[in-house]
Amino acid sequence: MAESAEELKYRRVLLKLSGEALAGDRGFGIEPSVVDRLTDEIRTVHEMGVSLGVVIGGGNIVRGALASQKGMDRVQADYMGMLATVINALAVQDLLERKKVATRVMTAVRMEEVAEPYIRRRALRHMEKGRVVLFAGGTGNPYFSTDTAAVLRAIEMDSDVVIKATKVSGVYTADPVRDPTAEFLPTVTFQEVVARELGVMDAPAVSLCKENGLPIIVLNLEDRGAVAAAIRGERVGTLVS
Repeated sequence: MAESAEELKYRRVLLKLSGEALAGDRGFGIEPSVVDRLTDEIRTVHEMGVSLGVVIGGGNIVRGALASQKGMDRVQADYMGMLATVINALAVQDLLERKKVATRVMTAVRMEEVAEPYIRRRALRHMEKGRVVLFAGGTGNPYFSTDTAAVLRAIEMDSDVVIKATKVSGVYTADPVRDPTAEFLPTVTFQEVVARELGVMDAPAVSLCKENGLPIIVLNLEDRGAVAAAIRGERVGTLVS
């Protein structure tokens, strides 16, 4: 049963997931047990009555920026990264639909045999009908990250918040894995993120959020129920606003 509007702080949400999260401890490819747990979280949010869009990165298969650093043409590498996001979206869609969650994969790179082309009005209609929309293919253009794609889709869908689910519990002054003295920041401004290079999202994505007054919540994907708790308005992770 869907929760009442009073119980939810955010009614329409864009969930951004890193591709690396799908790989689990292997660091590459798709780990079915991880996708199973991830789709349980998405199903829980969907059952709350939240209008949900999802953007998944492709770093578990190929990272365009990294490939270009190794000598590959950047544009070619970025297109490979876009295709990787489609593979991830199809994997998540398959498991969600096995769990009786209606979904649509919409991609900025046209491939009608496997996914719908991204059309804003059609995506809005899917969300109005209660379907989870998986936005794949990035922005459809090279040189733009999936973080930027996530923020762009969130703005186009008139979302209330972007939730970035990562492997850490929020934003720190430094990488907590490498620096044990890194300080956790429960709240931070867009200006601070850019000025202090906190690495929440890349600069274009943060700039888009700031210009459109779109808050970002950064939380740990491995904390069960964290996404649902954040949507209810509980203090989870870091709020960037």
